Amino acid sequence: MAKLWFKFQRYFRRKPVRFFTFLALYLTAGSLVFLHSGFVGQPAVSGNQANPAAAGGPAEGAELPFLGDMHLGRGFRDTGEASSIARRYGPWLKGKDGNERAKLSDYGGAWSRALKGRVVREKEEERAKYIGCYLDDTQSRALRGVSFFDYKKMTIFRCQDNCAERGYLYAGLEFGAECYCGHKIQATNVSDAECDMECKGERGSVCGGANRLSVYRLQLAQESARRYGSAVFRGCFRRPDNLSLALPVTAAMLNMSVDKCVDFCTEKEYPLAALAGTACHCGFPTTRFPLHDREDEQLCAQKCSAEEFESCGTPSYFIVYQTQVQDNRCMDRRFLPGKSKQLIALASFPGAGNTWARHLIELATGFYTGSYYFDGSLYNKGFKGERDHWRSGRTICIKTHESGQKEIEAFDAAILLIRNPYKALMAEFNRKYGGHIGFAAHAHWKGKGAVPRSLQILFRSICTASVGEWPEFVRNYAPWWATHTLDWLKFGKKVLVVHFEDLKQDLFVQLGRMVNLLGVAVREDRLLCVESQKDGNFKRSGLRKLEYDPYTADMQKTISAYIKMVDTALKGRNLTGVPDDYYPR
Repeated sequence: MAKLWFKFQRYFRRKPVRFFTFLALYLTAGSLVFLHSGFVGQPAVSGNQANPAAAGGPAEGAELPFLGDMHLGRGFRDTGEASSIARRYGPWLKGKDGNERAKLSDYGGAWSRALKGRVVREKEEERAKYIGCYLDDTQSRALRGVSFFDYKKMTIFRCQDNCAERGYLYAGLEFGAECYCGHKIQATNVSDAECDMECKGERGSVCGGANRLSVYRLQLAQESARRYGSAVFRGCFRRPDNLSLALPVTAAMLNMSVDKCVDFCTEKEYPLAALAGTACHCGFPTTRFPLHDREDEQLCAQKCSAEEFESCGTPSYFIVYQTQVQDNRCMDRRFLPGKSKQLIALASFPGAGNTWARHLIELATGFYTGSYYFDGSLYNKGFKGERDHWRSGRTICIKTHESGQKEIEAFDAAILLIRNPYKALMAEFNRKYGGHIGFAAHAHWKGKGAVPRSLQILFRSICTASVGEWPEFVRNYAPWWATHTLDWLKFGKKVLVVHFEDLKQDLFVQLGRMVNLLGVAVREDRLLCVESQKDGNFKRSGLRKLEYDPYTADMQKTISAYIKMVDTALKGRNLTGVPDDYYPR
């Protein structure tokens, strides 16, 4: 053996170039194996993904069925069954302080990182808690609300998010691909070992079993989207002057509850349920009852006779909920009857809410919007003008993100939609890497983990690819956010500036301004209908937030300079400057 080793030494001493070539190849192979380990077994949904729509409201576009590709933390009960926990979730050990923790190696693979992310998310946000495995029967479901199926991409978070968005308290997964929602669990608890099927879209995670549900209790904390089951809380309102015209259907309910009134109005196919003590009223939002002037909830604080913790209003002040009934007064859409004589742009920076604005305009006017591009996913979601050439003249306005002089001057007028750059950048980043209503993976924001310093020096190009795409994205897109607005202000003809934040805050007024520019006469009742259907089918969940601020100090300094630049340009044209919440950070 020593003789063989000596021959190797002598050979490489005579040919040092070959020695260093061999060494470089060896280190390259090692680094590739190391980087590859970060991808192999990566779940379809990471435990540490990001959220733009902390951004606030409807994101660049808006969905209903499944709303994202991020994983909520799974809650673990302190049962002492260490072997069971280890079997299902990896090498979980009990810490000295009595709390469960994960013994994760530095390079334990993507699954370990996802598990670690779940624990962090559970401790910090506590938005969903795993409560156990339950029997499920096709004849008598354990959870009896809405249900969803995805036999390719089902994840725990998708199910949780769907149920949470609809106001349910529980989410359950079965057969690795089925999701059920409900307010009560109407089944027997069984051993966790009986829930043993892997999620179709998330390796290493359990999504129930055969006739077994993995059930989670959802922690709903968004006051802005208060719900009672599937009904959305709209607020406390004064009794309308002409009650029989404003809310045409009424029923006396001595044993009143929110459930009973909402179910009654849903059965009668009305979108509004108004509780007035012992009376339940149903109707539509109209000019007689527009739901614009909310009153102090204390005026409605009379407990329901059949519910201890809910208010049922009074004869003078009504508690109003929006039911699941769709208001069809604004759902009809068609192409323009004749070719339009002018081309009007709906211009925005990517991520500024253009798809949401298109949804609102289509509902308000009854006409399809077009696009400078073609997006099949938008066409499949009902934007039928997507397939028309943008110069066809059959659509009410044209979506565009273009900002060149030639492209801008091709339009006769424009609605310029501007959004806070911090939120627009995150929304577009999520769209780019997660789709219209999905989310970029943690790896895109921060990379897949630390790389040894020695490998960084030898293989800088390889390491650069592992630090995430976010910094490069901000460097390229942040200047565009500013130049896009500046170009439209400079070269655009008849430009109406609308701030995304103002549209969210006062939809009725801002949408009215947009419709006026489009030259369409719209009844006020139709705009009120749009308000009740405003979210549409492209909306990122607001239940998630990044666990850190992705903007570094240098990024913030650069973006703040761009904000000031745009603010100055707007005020220089006697327009309202940017909203105050754009800065400081």
